[in-house]
This record gives sequence, structure tokens and C-alpha cells, in this order.
Amino acid sequence: MRFIFKTIKRVSLDYSILFCDDDVLVVGKPAGLLTVRGKGAEKQDCLHARLQAQFDDVRIIHRLDQDTSGVLVFARNLSSQQHINKQFELRQVNKHYIALVYGHIAQMQGEIDAPLRYDPTQPPLHIVDYETGQHALTQWQVLSRHSKSTRVLLKPITGRSHQLRVHMQTLGHPILGDTLYAPPEAILLSPRLCLHAETLEFTHPLHLEPLRFSWPAPF
Repeated sequence: MRFIFKTIKRVSLDYSILFCDDDVLVVGKPAGLLTVRGKGAEKQDCLHARLQAQFDDVRIIHRLDQDTSGVLVFARNLSSQQHINKQFELRQVNKHYIALVYGHIAQMQGEIDAPLRYDPTQPPLHIVDYETGQHALTQWQVLSRHSKSTRVLLKPITGRSHQLRVHMQTLGHPILGDTLYAPPEAILLSPRLCLHAETLEFTHPLHLEPLRFSWPAPF
């Protein structure tokens, strides 16, 4: 497995290109920037649009929430997009997140198996629903404990919207700075959502070489 942990090219202060060839583009997204365009004029600025200004062939594969920072992979042609999409579909892509959560988690590791669904009565919230929700599984491990928070490594086995945010809330330890799911005392402890996609592993669509990219959490 090839380990890549070097910023090859820096573009202004908004995102970092971690790797680029004719097939894939791996980028570090900052918190506060949309991955793709949303509805409304104020949501047209996004990582995909900025990348298109530099790479007109860039294709979307997956996304991170606007307030989440971390590693994303984009394709540069249709066959690469289809190949990596299939890896995500078959859960052959490994993703590790770093988060700061409110309070002290007593155990050192565990998993959360709680199905999720979108709540149309409280957009854009998602909720746990054991009757109609989609299967959602997250593994977690304590890295360190601080005065009012715990640093954890999170591994989403499934990829539901807001999965990590809702699961940590369900565990009783919402993510610091989470204005959607955390109580005021946890929001006030951080000026940003303390959730970062630190590591991404997948297979190169052409060379079939295992690749691992890492971008350190800024908190």
C-alpha cells in the first residue's frame, strides 16, 4: 500500500490538492465550503466549482457536509468515476474521521448500530428510526480525553447523511461545534464543527494499486 501524506500543490487558502493524475484527484476540503452547489445564489460557490476552474474534467464521487473538513476523491473521467463509485457501493473504501465530542466517554471503543432517516418536519435534521430508517453503523475509538471533551477516531461502515453527527449525539456525546445536534454548552466550546475526514483509502481505478491519503485534523 502506498502512503501519501504530502500536499503536492496548494491553491490559495481554501483547499489543498493532495494527489493528481489523469484519473483521480484527491483534495483536502476546508470547513465551511460546500462540496457541490446547493439551491440559491448564495450556495453556488463550492469545492466542485472551484476545481472545475482548474480541471474541467473533474467528476463528483462523494461529499462531505459543508461544516466538515477532510479528504475527498474526485474522478477525472467517466470510467474512473464508475470504478470508484463501485468501490463505495461495495464498501471497499475505508474512511477514518477525527472528532472532538462533548464530555468523557467511559469506554475505550465500541460501535453504534442505529438506523437513520431524514426528518422532513425539521430540515435538514436526520433522526434515529428503528422502524423506517436505513441501516447505519459506526465504529469508534477513544484517542484521548480532555477537560470537557474526548478525542475519538470514527469509522463509518455505512455512509448515511449526518451519520457521525447523529450517532455521536445518540451515544450522548455530540460533536463540539455542531449547531444542528449539540446542546449550547457543546456548541460554545468550538467555533467550528470538530469533525474531520482525516484518512481515505481506495484502489486506483486504472493501476489497481491500493492508495491511502491522510490530511491532519486542524483541531
